[in-house]
Amino acid sequence: MQQLSGLDATFINMETRNAPTHISSMMVYDQSTAREGRVTFKGILANIGSRLHLARCFRQKLVRVPFGFDHPYWIEDADFDLEFHVRHIALPTPGDWRQLCIQVARLHARPLDLGKPLWEMYVIEGLDEVEGLPPGCFAILTKIHHSAIDGVSGMEMQAATHDLAPEGKPEPPERPWVAESQPSLVELAIRSAINNVQQPVRFARILSEAAPPAIRVLMDRANESEDDDAPAEVPRTRFNGRVSPHRVFEASSFSLAEVKQIRKRIEGSTVNDVILAVVGGGLRKYLEHHHELPIDTLSAFAPVSTRTAEQAGAAGNQVSGMFVALHTDEGDPVKRLERVYRTTTSSKEMSEAVGARSMTDVTQTMPGALAGIAGRLVARTGLMSRMKPIAHCVVTNVPGPQIPLYFTGAKMVGSFAMGLPMEGIGLFHAVLSYNGAITISVTACRDQMPDPSFYAECIEASFHELRKAAVE
Repeated sequence: MQQLSGLDATFINMETRNAPTHISSMMVYDQSTAREGRVTFKGILANIGSRLHLARCFRQKLVRVPFGFDHPYWIEDADFDLEFHVRHIALPTPGDWRQLCIQVARLHARPLDLGKPLWEMYVIEGLDEVEGLPPGCFAILTKIHHSAIDGVSGMEMQAATHDLAPEGKPEPPERPWVAESQPSLVELAIRSAINNVQQPVRFARILSEAAPPAIRVLMDRANESEDDDAPAEVPRTRFNGRVSPHRVFEASSFSLAEVKQIRKRIEGSTVNDVILAVVGGGLRKYLEHHHELPIDTLSAFAPVSTRTAEQAGAAGNQVSGMFVALHTDEGDPVKRLERVYRTTTSSKEMSEAVGARSMTDVTQTMPGALAGIAGRLVARTGLMSRMKPIAHCVVTNVPGPQIPLYFTGAKMVGSFAMGLPMEGIGLFHAVLSYNGAITISVTACRDQMPDPSFYAECIEASFHELRKAAVE
């Protein structure tokens, strides 16, 4: 039995019907590389079944502490049923990209069953008219609760379920799997009492370590001359209201080599800076079209992994984050990239001074009862959508493998992801790179963005403008 961290438990406490807190990935496969040129559902079940020992979240379920007095626990589910979690569907004809986007958005919008291990997998056939795909491709949509996994551990899980060659086989488990019995109420109550006494002491210690460097950085900035790129008050947009239970999905793919070419235009800038500048340009075009572009810049929350080498392979979340101006007030794409670079550099300096690890640790050490009450109160009252906005979207970039991967013998030919639009921040960009391509996947509340295909066009136009100005 393993207790969830404070950060992991937050994703349980914050979940509502309109804002479930799972993430999804959608991988597309060419089955012509598999044995006999085809993959069967039975073969997929057998493949997943042979790899359950490679990722702890596959067979772990939640045990909640009565009245939410402490963070929940993970236990190995004695009633685990693989066929409950892996499901098989097909698109209706003709099976084009728009139908695929609608289907995965609907599947992603449905909350997971919190009484089961927190994941589902859908094998989706019938992708016959999706442009650019070889004949006979299928997709796999995998939903996993964010309490069990973050972006980096998600890529580690992807590595566990894939091979480097079509005929790859997993290593057998070192020891047989053993289920766990449900803990008693008395045992949970004793653990809760001990934890709620110890956590405030840990909280004070970590806060005392993190505060001095943060104060020094803030004082240094106060003594500096006024910065033209200093963030103004965050303006309210359509993405800062309450979210509905409905989702939309779209995606745009680009050459990773071209992105790396673009970043050379601004010395020191990164692939992530280029993506942020592209997103800023896309949002500018989208809101201009709807006559809603604010004078002040929009901003994004960018998660930052704090996972150490020792935590590789561990489930759960090891993540902090920073707020970044997207400079939607800048029409010149190269100048926007330069300003984004200056902003991210400044945000990284603050994060490094405080210590991203320390910021994560602060969330881990709040008393479980207090954190649970606060999280549920914020989620159920929709408080975030009524407060002053803190950001307009999320942009998370998770680097992936630059070599082909295979699942049940089928070669992966596309990699996409879906995030969690929340109250007050209803737009999510998941950026994945794989085998020479980088993809910006967009998840949004359908009421806030009823035209996701047009937004994808804005993202693509923003990229091509930046490439032309920076490279050509």
